[in-house]
Amino acid sequence: MTVKELIQKIEAKFPLDKAAPWDNSGFQAGRKNKEVKKVYVALDATEEVIDDAVKWGADIIVTHHPMTMDGIKSVTSDTLKGRKYLKLLSHDVCCYASHTNYDIVEMASLAGSMMKLQKPEILDIAGVDQATAEYIGFGRAGSLVRPVTVRECGELVKTIFKLDNVKIFGDLDQVIQRVAISPGSGKSMIGPALKAKAQVLITGDIGHHEGIDAVDEKLAIIDAGHYGLEHIFIDHMAAFIQKEGKELEIRKAPIESPFQVI
Repeated sequence: MTVKELIQKIEAKFPLDKAAPWDNSGFQAGRKNKEVKKVYVALDATEEVIDDAVKWGADIIVTHHPMTMDGIKSVTSDTLKGRKYLKLLSHDVCCYASHTNYDIVEMASLAGSMMKLQKPEILDIAGVDQATAEYIGFGRAGSLVRPVTVRECGELVKTIFKLDNVKIFGDLDQVIQRVAISPGSGKSMIGPALKAKAQVLITGDIGHHEGIDAVDEKLAIIDAGHYGLEHIFIDHMAAFIQKEGKELEIRKAPIESPFQVI
């Protein structure tokens, strides 16, 4: 299988036309005619990931987040981005990212199903699927199988997503059942969560002002971190690629938070 053929399989499932206009999903670096035997799957193409992939002899790294969102004007060893591109290209390792197209096709429903949301609905509609005429979008809103306190919901999130901790804005003893979940950065999802009549929003990257304002709007926040929810991409994408290419050798980046709380 070539890189081009692998990309075709990925994009057949997660089409680039479903990505947000501002996104940079797709082929990040390398040559499409390269033969693929080893695939490294990670959330981000960090220097550590690239070093591990090179050492392992990977032919391509498949990530969730693109290597750059704002483009680069030069590729030199003077910048972090330049050094990463140079290392990939000098070792003939390709890189591909499936970002907001993956969020819309899989991430939202996967996270919702992991929380066992009942009658899940799209949290933030992004458009209409031209093939099915159905709405597509980010996040999910639905009801938990039973009422729980905000504290218990936080513990549930920690267990399901294998997290050491979460940050909570709101009354820990409030009993809730209507939940919204949006993996990744969820500041923009507070409005949709309120519209969906959610009592708690599970997401990441919530700052002080967003958190306290949400509580004033009667919406509790469980901030599980950007990585904390999105790391589910690694296992799912690795399984998908393995199914599409049974002859391929897959390595997954270890699941570990990019920061530590002391």
